[in-house]
Amino acid sequence: MNFVAIIQARMGSTRLPGKVLMPLGDTCILDYVVTRCQKIQKVSQVVVATSILKQDDDIENWCELNSVSCFRGSEEDVLERYYVCAQKYKADYILRVTADCPFVDYELASLMIEAMVTNPSDILLYEGQIPRGLAVEVISLQALEKVNLKGTESRHREHVTYYAYEYKESFTCVSLKLPKYLEHPQLRITVDTPEDYEVCQLIAEKFVDNKTISSAEVIQYLLNSPEVSEINAHIKQKPVI
Repeated sequence: MNFVAIIQARMGSTRLPGKVLMPLGDTCILDYVVTRCQKIQKVSQVVVATSILKQDDDIENWCELNSVSCFRGSEEDVLERYYVCAQKYKADYILRVTADCPFVDYELASLMIEAMVTNPSDILLYEGQIPRGLAVEVISLQALEKVNLKGTESRHREHVTYYAYEYKESFTCVSLKLPKYLEHPQLRITVDTPEDYEVCQLIAEKFVDNKTISSAEVIQYLLNSPEVSEINAHIKQKPVI
């Protein structure tokens, strides 16, 4: 079973342009995401999937400088970008990761893969809610092919796996019970806005020179530091259209 982590990344962002290459700690946001994905057990390859737009040349250049695999595809049709990328890297299973999540939980991702190895299925569902910015999604290539074929609405093309969750009765599913430390859905550990970026900067400063600090420790820091977690507590997630 070939598990490939595909990180979607682009320089365009309505609320925070260029965010994926913005400084974080002594490096940048994308470096945090890639480094943490490389810690996921049983992942054979980590690929950054960006668009063919000129503005995303900077992402490809960063990948080349850091010896990270890079794939370029459609800017608007993210689902197609994922499907073609997954085919190129001969993935049996794809881990979908977004490049605005610098503290993605590699330990949770490892548990998700283990659940999929034990009970091979189309998609993985987890029970409960967690802080925004820590989770990955796991989907089989076969299921992604079906989603690419049947998902015709804009929400399906932009959000990649959305069709599979919207019509999950048409897919085989494996369920994972979340570790207790993750049960804090009120926290935002992602970078969509300047306030989010400030929170992640403070986390990086707290755990200086440690890009792979456990998500459990990050959560505990935020729980112990309400003056930090409240900075972006008012941010509303954009609705899926």
